[in-house]
Amino acid sequence: METRTRPAAVAGMFYPANADALRRDIDSYLTSADAVLAAGRDVANDPNGKTVPNECPAAIIVPHAGYVYSGATAALAYATIAPFASTIKHVVLLGPAHYVGARAVVLPEVDALETPLGAVPIWTDAAHTVLSQNRVIESADVHRQEHSLEVQLPFLQCVLEPGFDVLPLAVSWVSAGRVAEAVHSVWNAPDTLVVVSSDLSHYHSYDEAQRLDAGTIAQVLDLDPTIDHDQACGATGIDALLLLAAERHLVPTLLGACNSGDTAGDKRRVVGYSAFRFD
Repeated sequence: METRTRPAAVAGMFYPANADALRRDIDSYLTSADAVLAAGRDVANDPNGKTVPNECPAAIIVPHAGYVYSGATAALAYATIAPFASTIKHVVLLGPAHYVGARAVVLPEVDALETPLGAVPIWTDAAHTVLSQNRVIESADVHRQEHSLEVQLPFLQCVLEPGFDVLPLAVSWVSAGRVAEAVHSVWNAPDTLVVVSSDLSHYHSYDEAQRLDAGTIAQVLDLDPTIDHDQACGATGIDALLLLAAERHLVPTLLGACNSGDTAGDKRRVVGYSAFRFD
């Protein structure tokens, strides 16, 4: 049977289309992230400092803008899973549907997802599980141009060992509880990582964005699953993770936050970014 593959839609726009350039960029982001995380561990004796756990996180939250804007922030979360690459076999990937809506959680109608670094296979057993339980539907249209999931794949390909697979779930007009049910049905082993893809506030002034995003970050740290889409474009996926984190007694750690005014220079209308891990 012929393998159905979703081609990369935003290579050359959100990240380099050339494989060598893409690897160089991601390696640079990860190297810088390692230095930032190491500096965080060095403040272990500071009563106000917070160290990063030396174990594989169960889940992460990462941004999904173009790498020039948010790649350094995303790398903070991906760098925390790199030492445990051999233990992660499956990735449940949640991201908002920006272009085509549906009253559902949506899988693509494919067997693999393509990037300049190669194809990532779909986690077929998990796909069958969520589809058989009527928690998820399939739609090629929802996924065709969607970047929120695609931009995470090259990071995963650079960090994890070959052979991992993904369950790419585009989250549209659906409740956080329904998303949580779908994830819960397949998140039952330590070899499975949950990745939630979301930016924070959009198109406020630099100072206003910092204020708004600080409130959203506080909600994540408090496991408050009432974040809305004015606060984060991937709010439903975040809220689903917070519901599951509370059930599983996971503890979130903020790894870093910034906005496009910090990375692209224009502070008049910015987009916020953050990275978290859950242990």
